[in-house]
Amino acid sequence: MQFDQDLQSIQEMRNAVQKAKKAQQAFLNFSQEQVDNIVKQVADAAFKKAFDLAEMAVEETRMGVVEHKKIKNEVGSKAVYESIKDEKTVGIIKEDHVRKVVEVAYPFGVIAGIIPTTNPTSTAIFKTLIALKTRNALVVSPHPRAMKCTVEALKICAQAAIEAGAPEGIIGWISNPSMAATNELMKHKDVNLILATGGSGLVRAAYSSGKPAYGVGPGNVPVYIEKTAKAAQAVQMIVDSKTFDNGTICATEQAIVVDRNVQQMVIRELKNNGAYFLNEAEKAAMEKVISPIPKKLNPNIVGQSAIKIAEMAGISVPSDTRLLIAEETKIAKDVPFSIEKLSPIFPLYTAENYEHAKELCLNLLNLGGRGHSLSLHTNDDAVAKDFAIDMPVSRLMVNTLSSVGAVGGTTGLMPSFTLGCGSFGGNVTSDNVTVLHLINIKRMAYGIKNVTIPKPSQSFLSDSAESIENQDVKDIVNQVMDQLKLQGPIDPNVISEMVNQVLKKYQMN
Repeated sequence: MQFDQDLQSIQEMRNAVQKAKKAQQAFLNFSQEQVDNIVKQVADAAFKKAFDLAEMAVEETRMGVVEHKKIKNEVGSKAVYESIKDEKTVGIIKEDHVRKVVEVAYPFGVIAGIIPTTNPTSTAIFKTLIALKTRNALVVSPHPRAMKCTVEALKICAQAAIEAGAPEGIIGWISNPSMAATNELMKHKDVNLILATGGSGLVRAAYSSGKPAYGVGPGNVPVYIEKTAKAAQAVQMIVDSKTFDNGTICATEQAIVVDRNVQQMVIRELKNNGAYFLNEAEKAAMEKVISPIPKKLNPNIVGQSAIKIAEMAGISVPSDTRLLIAEETKIAKDVPFSIEKLSPIFPLYTAENYEHAKELCLNLLNLGGRGHSLSLHTNDDAVAKDFAIDMPVSRLMVNTLSSVGAVGGTTGLMPSFTLGCGSFGGNVTSDNVTVLHLINIKRMAYGIKNVTIPKPSQSFLSDSAESIENQDVKDIVNQVMDQLKLQGPIDPNVISEMVNQVLKKYQMN
């Protein structure tokens, strides 16, 4: 029964969190050298199994390309390791001798890791490495359609970590995940941070859990081929990027926007690179495959080849077809070609001028990729900077493959499989998430400036004394007068002056 499975899944999760908490407390005592050795051993072990894990992932999920998933695993292990190996994450990590501020790193504790079905092994490796580097424990909830390959990747990492001296239980997982267990994991009292990579619903659940969370939104990435771009070079990059792992990286280009004066050249180059342009009847058939339920993506096309998707639509295409493209003018949730497709399918929009191109890109981002990424091919640096300023995205890839460039493969961006979308996308960060996001920093600051605290002004003292006089002197005089009223006439002003003199001497002391 589903209920029984949920109970088993929840119990497994609770056990994993309990072990992880205990292991993390022990992990706190590890030195930077010990931590770095563990991270290196884990990265090496995962790198060696990159191909095996890729095969498992494709076999289980029926998505993507083995050779491409192998590259993802290599980036998630080796490239990520190279980018973090020299970061200080234990104890004192920085001393500013001028400002006399000392920074000390401390971990969050137990991290809940949510892994997507599109990148099930590379994301698991990546999150393991950045968690271990920062002395955090990690408990993972895999996607149900990718649980075997994800758990296998985690087992490889956990075994290498333990053999290198890490505490037992520092990496945990739910081997038979359920939505109930995942939701409870994110709300568990001993979980200190959530690292969520997945659909928008899951990310919203992470942010509403009441825990600190790094989540990422969807990526409906436009690619603009501006009139100064080298068409042949740009198209080859776009096709290679779009077909990489059959489009399963969220930063993959989703829609082509091209200037009209280079449109025909771009179409020719697309055809030369294996693109098949759908006619009106074929486009209508493909729309039903992309979105059989209005405004919803068909999950069965995600990560599939162009040829297989064409077969699903009853369309016959050449055997060397790499992409399916249809010319489009409309952008809306109920326009299937304009939504995020995570497969080698493109709409092609023709821009009448530069402002029209910006409008199309903005509309595509507002449809579902706001805050994520944009791709641009141009030889005009002013155009690139203008787009960087005006577009509501967190990363903009110029003259490169968007899918691989966004995760740091062909750019100087930090290698990461969790790409923040910032406030544009409702995320807490716009960064490529890495180790620096998994540590807290406490700061010890020495005094370096002398401050003189001024004493109250004389007028303030006089006002205060006058206030005291007006209240206390009257009371004292009245008391004296009561005592002396039988001794004959007494001048009140004389008594008042005597009391004032006493009060002034009291205030001076």
